[in-house]
Amino acid sequence: MEWTIWAGFAAGLLISTLTAPVGVSGAVFLLPVQLSVLGVPSPAVTPTNLLFNVVAGPGALWRYRRDGALRGALARRLVAWTLPGVLIGAAIRVFALPGPGVFRLMVAVFLLPLGIWLCWRTLCPAQGRRADAAEPSPPALAVLALTVGVVGGIYGIGGGSLLGPVLAARGLPMARIAPATLAATFTTSVAGAAAYAVLALASPGPVAPDWWLGLACGAGGLIGGYLGARLQPRLPETGLRLLLGALAAALGALYAAQALT
Repeated sequence: MEWTIWAGFAAGLLISTLTAPVGVSGAVFLLPVQLSVLGVPSPAVTPTNLLFNVVAGPGALWRYRRDGALRGALARRLVAWTLPGVLIGAAIRVFALPGPGVFRLMVAVFLLPLGIWLCWRTLCPAQGRRADAAEPSPPALAVLALTVGVVGGIYGIGGGSLLGPVLAARGLPMARIAPATLAATFTTSVAGAAAYAVLALASPGPVAPDWWLGLACGAGGLIGGYLGARLQPRLPETGLRLLLGALAAALGALYAAQALT
């Protein structure tokens, strides 16, 4: 038990330091660590991941707010539409997708194309990025945020890892995207964790989060998120995006192999 707590803290610290500069909480990369290394059962791994987001989120958000980056209506729009989506996703995860085999396959289906897309868009900016920096229209943003909220509720990732690349493909700067997607991730994770706590009362399986491990991972993420947000202006964005894309693709391929064997 003790080694898993420290391992969770270290994983949260390292992952959040790397992902906070691009507006991702790191839960998408922490999830496979919880499944394969820390032994968190499914579906309890999803609310544990959401608990990580709840504890880790304020670190990066506080730093971005202090730097004046957490402004504008983008964050409010994302929060307004991802919130109902994460509640729907939580219900789907508990009552329709409880099996670990199916869950591993879904993780692979999500991570592999995400990693390839991140790498491709970084290496081919002329093809992967629009010339204009226009924010999606309100209806398009609503559909995007609601869909991402549902996916985030199922996977326990908050949704920033999906919202960030899509908005970046529109040409929006990372300095604007990162605070907004992290704000949406934090808010939806609070709602998602509460939803799983309620759903645990009606489900006989391991639905409640692993509280101690989630708090340990979140404590590491709290420090790492602050450090990552502070370092953002000094880090090469291209290198970070390639690292995140390669890691996501590798993890997706690993889980695809495990799910199909």
